[in-house]
Amino acid sequence: MERFAFVIHPLDASDVARKFSFVRFLPDRWVERMLLLLPPVKVSHITGVRSPYAEAEGWFVSCPLTARQIMSLPQEYVLEKIVQTGKLAEKLGAKILGLGAFTKVVGDAGYTIARQLNIPVTTGNSYTVATAVEATKEAAKLIGYQLEEAAVVVVGATGAIGSVCAELLAREAQDLTLVGRNLERLRNLAERIKHRTGLAVKITDDLKGALRRADVVLTVTSAVEAIIEPEDLKPGAVVCDVARPRDVSRRVAVERPDVLVIEGGVVEVPGEVNFNFNFGFPPRTAYACMAETMILALERRYESYTLGRELTVEQVEEIDRLARKHGFKLAGFRSFERALTPEDIERVKEAARQKRKAG
Repeated sequence: MERFAFVIHPLDASDVARKFSFVRFLPDRWVERMLLLLPPVKVSHITGVRSPYAEAEGWFVSCPLTARQIMSLPQEYVLEKIVQTGKLAEKLGAKILGLGAFTKVVGDAGYTIARQLNIPVTTGNSYTVATAVEATKEAAKLIGYQLEEAAVVVVGATGAIGSVCAELLAREAQDLTLVGRNLERLRNLAERIKHRTGLAVKITDDLKGALRRADVVLTVTSAVEAIIEPEDLKPGAVVCDVARPRDVSRRVAVERPDVLVIEGGVVEVPGEVNFNFNFGFPPRTAYACMAETMILALERRYESYTLGRELTVEQVEEIDRLARKHGFKLAGFRSFERALTPEDIERVKEAARQKRKAG
């Protein structure tokens, strides 16, 4: 039996209520103060992860800090809290540790944490890229867009995930715009993409301007608050939101039925999986970053597979092959915690058709 653990944390104070229901009656600042006093905890035992080649069990272990705390508290304190969470995983018997949400963003993106543990560490970003690009292409095709002819935008393009997503999309897209806050880093990325794919991409730090003309958007920033609002998107747009917390405002789901927003990086896990914890997904589905940890355990690849802010296309393609070997696959499209219906998709298809007719 192979064994793994995955670090989760509350994205905000309301998430704490998933484990401690009484806190829903407390102010957020009280909840965050309470979290500072808590040690890392085992949240659940994961059973039934089974492929044709191996079987694994694991644990969700919680680092008791919200996204805001992880990004605002002193880095040394936060890293030490994550290391303590990793030590708990070691005691439970895990042979590899996956970092979830903001625990893989802070500091040097996993290197410091890996150095202080006796088990390897992975951020899961390689498989997240593979599934995000696949989901984006599949959703675009569903609405009637050919990637070669669509205006494609990658938001958060200079990040670890965004940069490789951009390079992979550049293999097919002919009109690709990269959005980020640092123009110098965007220029460097654009040069790399041109060298490797031959495509001259556009770059901009004007998020709203880029979104207004976009047919297909892949967004993956480390923003703590939503950055894409209903008024930013044109009718018929397809948005793959890989970020956690989400980059796309929940208002989009309410106010823009003519836009398709999908959750990126959501996969079906092989076996009769029981996570014994409700993180908002249907049975047997998980985030791709969680799945990467499971894949490496099933493959007995107990190594720090994805660390830091530099990913390679080769890494992404390798983990994608291993995922398919063990039976992991893209889950059905979901948007804001619900499965998309054929009616949802047809409505967006019609909006896209009307937009193209109008020129």
